[in-house]
Amino acid sequence: MTFNPPSEIQVTRCQIPSWNLIPNTEIQGHPLLIYHAAFDATSTQLKRRLESIGEVMPQWMYTMYSQTHFHSTSHEVLGVVAGRAKLCFGGEDNPRRFEPTVQRGDLIIVPAGVGHRLVSDEGDEPFQMVGSYPHGKQWDMCYGQPGEEGKTKNIQGLSWFHQDPLYGDTGPAIA
Repeated sequence: MTFNPPSEIQVTRCQIPSWNLIPNTEIQGHPLLIYHAAFDATSTQLKRRLESIGEVMPQWMYTMYSQTHFHSTSHEVLGVVAGRAKLCFGGEDNPRRFEPTVQRGDLIIVPAGVGHRLVSDEGDEPFQMVGSYPHGKQWDMCYGQPGEEGKTKNIQGLSWFHQDPLYGDTGPAIA
């Protein structure tokens, strides 16, 4: 099991403007973060690490939904534990969307309001992530549809992380 120090990983930070009824990073100002090759660990080892830092609690292991969605009640931390995939952040019709390829060992911090979906599973093994959320937060599903505008108001009041979910006191999420 290896967790590479923050000083040795590449971090992608991406601000995505709102698009139609998807607020993206514009509503709160925190960037989408991808920690590339941050760890070499099993799902169990990653879960233990996240639990030991204590900022988030792992809740599931699965792929990403192929329909664009976002959460209005919680930020989301996704640790890729198997495979490789192309993802879309910001909404598929958004001209300023971000479509990275992520792979085993990458950690993704998705701020509340950022639309995201699986574009394609590109690995030899099925794409799997550990999904985690801050303590006491339950995630909801929003799709950028009329009638969800009231839910997006919740996002402005959400606090950001007090510690980096993977690194504690010295990570990119709090830098």
